[in-house]
Amino acid sequence: MDLLITILLLLVCLLLSNVIGHYIPFIPTALIQIALGVLLAIFAKEMTLQLESEWFLLLFVAPLLYNDGRNFPREDLWRMRAPILGNAIILVLLTTLGGGYFIHWLIPDIPLAAAFALAAILSPTDPVAVNGIAKRIQIPEKILNLVRGESLINDASGLVAFKFAVAAVVTGYFSIKEALFEFTYTFLAGAILGLILGVVITQLRFTLRKKGIHDVVFHSLLQLLTPFIIYLIAEDIFHASGVIAVVVGGIVHALVKDHTETLIAEEQLITENTWSIVLFILNGVVFLLLGLNIPLSMTETLENPSMNNWKIIGYSVAIGFVILGIRFIWSYAFSYYEYKKDEIQEIEKPSLKTSLLTSLTGVRGAVTMAGVLSLPLLVDNGDLFPERSLILFLASSVILFTLLIATIFLPLLIDEEEVLEIREGKLTFNEAKKRLLIASIRKINAVMTEENQTVAFELIDEYKLMFNQIDVELNAEKLASKERKQQIKSLRLLGLKAEKEYIKRTQKEQNLDPDIYSACQAAFKEREKNIINPNRPKVIAILYRILLHWRTSRKRYSLNKDKRIEYFRQKKELRMRALGAGLNALEQHAKSEENPDLANSIIYEYRKIMDRMKQSVTQNSERRDEIKEELRALLIETERMEIQKMYEAGEIERAEEKELRRFVNYIESISLYEVIE
Repeated sequence: MDLLITILLLLVCLLLSNVIGHYIPFIPTALIQIALGVLLAIFAKEMTLQLESEWFLLLFVAPLLYNDGRNFPREDLWRMRAPILGNAIILVLLTTLGGGYFIHWLIPDIPLAAAFALAAILSPTDPVAVNGIAKRIQIPEKILNLVRGESLINDASGLVAFKFAVAAVVTGYFSIKEALFEFTYTFLAGAILGLILGVVITQLRFTLRKKGIHDVVFHSLLQLLTPFIIYLIAEDIFHASGVIAVVVGGIVHALVKDHTETLIAEEQLITENTWSIVLFILNGVVFLLLGLNIPLSMTETLENPSMNNWKIIGYSVAIGFVILGIRFIWSYAFSYYEYKKDEIQEIEKPSLKTSLLTSLTGVRGAVTMAGVLSLPLLVDNGDLFPERSLILFLASSVILFTLLIATIFLPLLIDEEEVLEIREGKLTFNEAKKRLLIASIRKINAVMTEENQTVAFELIDEYKLMFNQIDVELNAEKLASKERKQQIKSLRLLGLKAEKEYIKRTQKEQNLDPDIYSACQAAFKEREKNIINPNRPKVIAILYRILLHWRTSRKRYSLNKDKRIEYFRQKKELRMRALGAGLNALEQHAKSEENPDLANSIIYEYRKIMDRMKQSVTQNSERRDEIKEELRALLIETERMEIQKMYEAGEIERAEEKELRRFVNYIESISLYEVIE
């Protein structure tokens, strides 16, 4: 039960981190998750989550690295193969050796092998953590591709080096000759096993399809289980590198996927959506565990009388600077070597700024934390793993340090004028998305007829909802002018005033039923409150509707059937006429305006309400669905043409064009999706 409560608490914190991140977007989600983990550790001291080291690597590292492999952008990475391989292998080796010797020199209590283990696990970079920062600043695409590319391989090479260093600490024995032989075997055997198992599992999937097993949920689950199967077979049966095996297995999956996307499109859709949830949970939980670990490891470290708060924080900062410093020196030296070697002058001249950007984007994250948390508690002779708590704290602190440094200094290094120059004349993804939605709404208005009017209004509502959501993402509430908001408020009040005046005239002329008149007045009062204060809590409106429904129900049961029908008929007719008066007032106002767009948007709201009230008989559901499908198909085609038009005009780049097509494909798949029992 304790384990279940712990897992549920971690998942709740994951959701909470995204909510907080929405309101403070300048702070990466990873940092928020670390902070929540620290708070959990402080306020829920009895909460623990202990996993064996092998299980930790299997649960977190295997799926994360497999996903890196399956999303392997081969074209971009092949063009950058030299710097990627240099960073992923040579830089990992330099970081392990240089960082290890520095850590042992700085803290002699940490044995040299354990210092190498800490430096090795600090060598892998985390593009997921960088993406949180890249969302708000324009990091050069070349640097982002370098980080994404190197992380695919340096995760594996760093973890392999880490395992050898840990084995040296645990067994107390280390031989360079044996280590090189074993490293070569585990690396090559892992790669071969990843290739073979990836092909075998892929062949199994196609064989099952040939046998008539087409259940997309089954095949999606098989894909999710693939990294765990590959990792366990490589590690437990062949004693090869499971991390190398899952990376290669992921690349095999990517190669097969390129040739089967249309063949198994439904499976791809379900699998991708499932993977996004799994990865969100795994990455988030790792950062929460990082925060959860900091107070405990710090407390255990401070039990050593030679340690104090400032001392261990100083150690963390020093190690962080050295790790980033090694990366900076390597980045500048390698870029200078490439520049000198380039005979046709295609490569830009190296600069300290570019090298510094490359260094700061080398944020440490999920794989580092997953690896260090897998440190065993005991060595072979039964003693405690030397300075385990201190190593855990230093790893956590260095991850936190690299995140903070990147968050603070990357925006300062990005030249906003250069970014604006690059983006001049280009639309952002959200701007292009809004253009699509506007084109769709115009198309609906152009093809609206009396038969499809109700369905057309529903589709316009859907598109307006998406449009408003984009505005929220762009912080439109902050950007929208007060004048525009005031104009919308005035227009709504104008329509409401016309409705109220009509009801008052009718009351004087026809002496309305007191209940109908009071109900209208109460509704007007509530609407006026909502117009004047649109940010009123929604719960108030819900309570009002419940109260109104209760009053209507009392009236319904106090009359006989004929009188009840007549009562509701009168009420409906009166409301329709009042809405007509409001609509007429708005249309007259729109004619006198130079720019009637705002008035037309309020007129649309009135027409939609009146159309719903006119539907006395529900339209045949089959015909309704048919009309909706026809309109959607027309809109999908309109949107695809608009995307192509924006791309050909140079208003969007290839990345935005692909993302917009995915967005349109998603809408189409939802509209065509049927639940099959």
